[in-house]
Amino acid sequence: MTRRDFVRGGVAAFTVGFAAPRFLSDLAIAQGQSRRNLVVLYLSGGNDALSTLIPYTDPQYFARRPTLAVPAANVLQVGSDSAGRPLGLHPRLAGMRSIFNAGRLAIVQRTGYPNSSRSHFEGTDIWSTADPVSTKGTGWLGRYLDRLPSPVDPLAGWSTVRELPRTLLSRTVGVPAIPDAASYAFLSPNGGADATFARQSALRIASHLPVDQPHLAFVNATSQAAFATLDRVGQVAAYRPTVTYPNNGLALALRAVAGAMVNQIGTRVFWVQTGGFDTHAGQGTNAANGTYANLMGALDGALSAFYADLVNQGLLGDTLVLQFSEFSRRIDENGSQGTDHGAAGIMLAMGGAVRGGIYGTAPDLRPTADNPTLENATRDVRFETDFRSVYATVIDRWLGGDANGILGGNFGGGPAIL
Repeated sequence: MTRRDFVRGGVAAFTVGFAAPRFLSDLAIAQGQSRRNLVVLYLSGGNDALSTLIPYTDPQYFARRPTLAVPAANVLQVGSDSAGRPLGLHPRLAGMRSIFNAGRLAIVQRTGYPNSSRSHFEGTDIWSTADPVSTKGTGWLGRYLDRLPSPVDPLAGWSTVRELPRTLLSRTVGVPAIPDAASYAFLSPNGGADATFARQSALRIASHLPVDQPHLAFVNATSQAAFATLDRVGQVAAYRPTVTYPNNGLALALRAVAGAMVNQIGTRVFWVQTGGFDTHAGQGTNAANGTYANLMGALDGALSAFYADLVNQGLLGDTLVLQFSEFSRRIDENGSQGTDHGAAGIMLAMGGAVRGGIYGTAPDLRPTADNPTLENATRDVRFETDFRSVYATVIDRWLGGDANGILGGNFGGGPAIL
């Protein structure tokens, strides 16, 4: 029996991190570091956390959002936080609620940092570098890749969007941006045998690494690395999933990630991104085809298909999805039935080793000056959990890295999502 067969047939194997004593789950987690995958799912534009995880019994939620508030009867209840505040997911997140009920989805509330930036560019750089003070350096996952033992596989990181995100920007490791595995190929003006001959010739040329010409040696070494990835990425393009993914960009990107995992091409860190969350006007939280409702529907469909595919392939236990946005939205809806840039939001973690549940406390939305859960004259939610503490948990307990060195400080003590 292979390991995959064992995992596919033994649901009990997934419960180790959920119900066993902590030292046993620590041991299980430590033993599997080399084959794990991290999928970072970035919601670009500033996701409205109060429309994703809804404090449906807070009267101020309805008073401050007269048209955008989701009726209490429509939310998908997920229990209460540690302060006893009942919470529910957006009604289009039924699949994610099932994953939550299975104990494989963790929701971390009020994540952020002091003096949150409400600029898309600065906020994105802060979350990418994990440094609210200096945002011009490498990304936190780029620094993780820099610390991997040499030689680093040229596919150790994979961006599924065309532009390499700063999060994956490293000092020594080149991360490919491959939005479409099917188009990642050696291009030749000819076909058939001529194309094969052209590729072989190019590979021979790239194999020459002259010691007295370091620049040429660098170019040829880079070319060699690219050639080494072609056939492996080709396997991803040919992947046939066990479930039908929705036909949208986010779902197709996650299907490619699943294909990369199944074919074991060597990638440890994936970047997946979807946009449209900058909902200043016509947010459409409740309308059947409203903007935000459709965003939640697309997110739910893509993640649910990815989750089911991984379960069928016996790979859920090797996978961690970490989802966040650069900021959340303001509490009050604006005059255009939308919401403007805010502060603290939520982070989600999904995977076979995730300790599911609600972490942190929901904000009290009363607009009073003595309310410690709000800031900026009670217009924004104040952060409770530093987002870098979640990163630290992922680096230390999932990737087996050195969080203190990568993050430039000690951010331990974060929520025990793993």
